[in-house]
Amino acid sequence: MEDTIKVTLVKSGIGRNKKIRDTLRGLGLTKMRKTVELKNTPAIRGMIQKVSFLVQVG
Repeated sequence: MEDTIKVTLVKSGIGRNKKIRDTLRGLGLTKMRKTVELKNTPAIRGMIQKVSFLVQVG
């Protein structure tokens, strides 16, 4: 069973509103091309969905 999700920041958060930047920081994505492994929880999936246009999941 898959209990973690790999998320990579592929577009910058610069110029985005504060909520988007805060969501990226909450996911641990602080620099371009940074990849983090996160627990597969409903809260994390919701955060990923909110910034889906900036990140790549896989």
